[in-house]
Amino acid sequence: MADHHLPGNPPVPLTLRRSARARRISLRISGLDGRVTLTLPSRVPDREALAFAREKESWIREHLSKHPDSIAVDYGCVLPIDGRPRQVVAGPGRRVLLEARSLIVPGAEKGANPGRRIQRYLQELARDRLAGASDGYAAVLGRSYSRISLRDTRSRWGSCSSDGALMYSWRLILAPPEVLRYVAAHEVAHLAEMNHSPAFWAVVQQLYGNYDGARDWLRREGNHLHRFRFSAP
Repeated sequence: MADHHLPGNPPVPLTLRRSARARRISLRISGLDGRVTLTLPSRVPDREALAFAREKESWIREHLSKHPDSIAVDYGCVLPIDGRPRQVVAGPGRRVLLEARSLIVPGAEKGANPGRRIQRYLQELARDRLAGASDGYAAVLGRSYSRISLRDTRSRWGSCSSDGALMYSWRLILAPPEVLRYVAAHEVAHLAEMNHSPAFWAVVQQLYGNYDGARDWLRREGNHLHRFRFSAP
């Protein structure tokens, strides 16, 4: 992939993606984080894709104007962790500390941007929570999974492969704990039912209980978890 910008106020970041299967240039704006991606055939030069984007500029900007602004994670911002707002504040020492109303992050005196460090901390926290929930549900089900991996997925919150590998979005740590546990129950249930049949949902019910509220929360609020940008500008 290659990164470019559409000039203007403000400039619009563009991601160029080449595909051997593409027959023409296509344009997609992510409904999750507003990322603008141009997919182009292997031999089409970048300049043609950028010219295509300029032709579609008014359409791109109109769609982006309807998308929630991204939030850069830095000192002073408010970040939901376990679904509870925590303000990122500077602190002494070497460890990131989670408190009831704040996330204390060392390093401000060195001028460091805390985004990446916070991301690593949240990924570790998410792994602990998701592994614990997955272990508990797998024990109830009497099944075992092969491994757990975390990704920053944009199209799904979790998955279960045919060989029992569980994958989760680490951004689930930003959601309320009951939502994280619901996703874990959903994926562990696939160890018994690799489908979304009534039998599958019965297993989810068995493991988690009434899941309507957690599922509705994800449908209603899940996109907002992708607003938070942890990389330095």
